Amino acid sequence: MKQKLLNKIKNKEITVGVVGIGYVGLPLAVEKAKAGFKTIGFDVQSAKVDMVNEGHNYIGDVVDSDLKELVEKGMLSATTDFSFVKDVDFIAICVPTPLDSHQQPDISYVKSSSEEVAKYLKRETMVVLESTTYPGTTEELIKPILEQGSGLKCGEDFYLGFSPERVDPGNLIFKTKNTPKVVGAIGEDATEVIAAMYRTVLAGDVFTVSSPAIAEMEKILENTYRNVNIGLVNELSMLCHKMGINFWEVVDAAKTKPYGFQAFYPGPGLGGHCIPLDPYYLSWKAREYGFHTSMIESSMMINDRMPEYCVERAGDILNKDKKALNGSKILTLGVAYKQDIDDYRESPALRVIDLLKKEGASVDYYDSYIQEYRFNGEKFKGLDSIDANILKDYDLVVITTAHTNVDYDFVAENSRWVFDTKNAAKNVNNRDNIVLL
Repeated sequence: MKQKLLNKIKNKEITVGVVGIGYVGLPLAVEKAKAGFKTIGFDVQSAKVDMVNEGHNYIGDVVDSDLKELVEKGMLSATTDFSFVKDVDFIAICVPTPLDSHQQPDISYVKSSSEEVAKYLKRETMVVLESTTYPGTTEELIKPILEQGSGLKCGEDFYLGFSPERVDPGNLIFKTKNTPKVVGAIGEDATEVIAAMYRTVLAGDVFTVSSPAIAEMEKILENTYRNVNIGLVNELSMLCHKMGINFWEVVDAAKTKPYGFQAFYPGPGLGGHCIPLDPYYLSWKAREYGFHTSMIESSMMINDRMPEYCVERAGDILNKDKKALNGSKILTLGVAYKQDIDDYRESPALRVIDLLKKEGASVDYYDSYIQEYRFNGEKFKGLDSIDANILKDYDLVVITTAHTNVDYDFVAENSRWVFDTKNAAKNVNNRDNIVLL
């Protein structure tokens, strides 16, 4: 089986299936198709399927013309019908792995996708999970589902592995194509073949590890590392505020050291599809072994509290004018979870807005990338634009996303107070009304 698949990879005779065509899956599907492999995207959302088949892009990291050309050439298509799994030789599962209402891993999408794949899985197929999850998922959950549902045996009839997605929306340098890939599979043959498939498609290095669990833990380490360090700077930022020290300047000074230090910055909280969630997967799994990840859980608590802290600070600023949060008019700039993208998944700005409203404030938002968003089942629409008269109508402007297309000099000049939680207005000369986190 190994040599047959290696030959098919070399001759571009592999048909690829990508389950879940969202922020991770669609860029991967496009790269597979661009590399010369006929690719089918699978998704339960018919709207996404229809858009792909019409050549209409909805993901920022995908080039519109690439998608349209691949669809027109017949190299890329999408479907809601999982029976077409029988026609593919390589399957990448790229479905969401959110947290449930109790902050515990919700692996229902991984489970249901694996069950659908199992129904139509054929011999000599490679299956790879890319969704971020807890260590053990591939071998403890997916392997039994695939074997029982298909009647095939892993390692003999099909290959199974884990290769964590590394998607950074809005990154202008590293995309799916050139980001190094980690592969861990069940057995040496599976590792070799799956790694060969990625090497044929991607320009970045492919690094192999000895098991799926190591690859799963590696991904958790990547994002927990960031979570812990952001928790550290958020806590130090709160301390420096009490001490009257500009913490942003502290970090800028520290990063002049050419070794032993990496700069992380405070903010209103964590957003995105990985960093706020992954540590919960690890701490949840650790309890199975009677182990408590105390340092990780501490950083999670600090980061989770940042929206509340920002609201407290907003109240302090309004107190300078003898005003309360209750009844004040507040404008938040940015609801995306990071600058210059249209993604608001897990964005702390949404919690800041919600908490301000719960304190009785009247809150509007402006984000040129996001005209409306949904939060707790409700839809919220932003301002179409901001001008001097609009800014002057608010008691406080809170910068919650550091979009680079905002004229912060103009904002500062026409606002009563600006609470800058991202140091976005660092180059503004007249800073008398700017308060840093």
